[in-house]
Amino acid sequence: MAKTISVHSFRGGTGKSNSTANLASMLARRGFRVAVVDTDIQSPGVHVLFGLSEDRITHCLNDYLWGTCQIEQAAYDVTSAIADADSKEPATGQIFLVPASLKSGAIGRVLKEGYDVGLLHDGFRRLIQQLKLDYLFIDTHPGVNEETLLSIIISDLLILVLRPDSQDFQGTSVTIELARRLEVANVLLIVNKIPPGMDRVQLKQKVESAYSAQVAAMLPLNNEIVNLASSSIFAIKFPNHPFTRELELVAQALTE
Repeated sequence: MAKTISVHSFRGGTGKSNSTANLASMLARRGFRVAVVDTDIQSPGVHVLFGLSEDRITHCLNDYLWGTCQIEQAAYDVTSAIADADSKEPATGQIFLVPASLKSGAIGRVLKEGYDVGLLHDGFRRLIQQLKLDYLFIDTHPGVNEETLLSIIISDLLILVLRPDSQDFQGTSVTIELARRLEVANVLLIVNKIPPGMDRVQLKQKVESAYSAQVAAMLPLNNEIVNLASSSIFAIKFPNHPFTRELELVAQALTE
């Protein structure tokens, strides 16, 4: 049975989309059929990480929400993005991406008219069935809105990404409270962009105590990921980096 995972952050800039893309790629490398849906319709960007150029995109999530295509028509096979040129063992799984539109007119239409959020639920279920998925990742819009609440409700697991920052701590507290009111049973935390010299053990204890939730990964502030400039999947390019090794702990937890 497929597992649906929402990856969310209360504020932008936490590395949510990078975490989503890397975790999905790790699972596909392990032989699973995985899809990522970019529901951050107001500021999409996951397609860049997978090297999906705009000229390849004939349909997107917006088209499905406006009734002009089936959601599987907006799903693109991006398995080539997780191929490791230095590895003799190619990925045995498969990964698909449903991008949101980057066109200003489409984004403006969403902001002006909105869309039927209930269609997302139907689309997720259809995508799982049509693509025979093992995992569906939902890359959410930061903050709290109707789409975020729906994603949280229907997910088997909610992953919250935050930085060691007072504003992130407060925002995450709001999201955690909402998740518990919605009776979300499984919540994992990823603390990202931890600066050098910060006491990681103390930080982990502080976060777990504050939210009564498990910290699944402690990701260091990563200059290499900045230099990569979203040109590829970090964990594939740097499999032995401390950032990748921490995320591997999350990927392992998702398969158990």
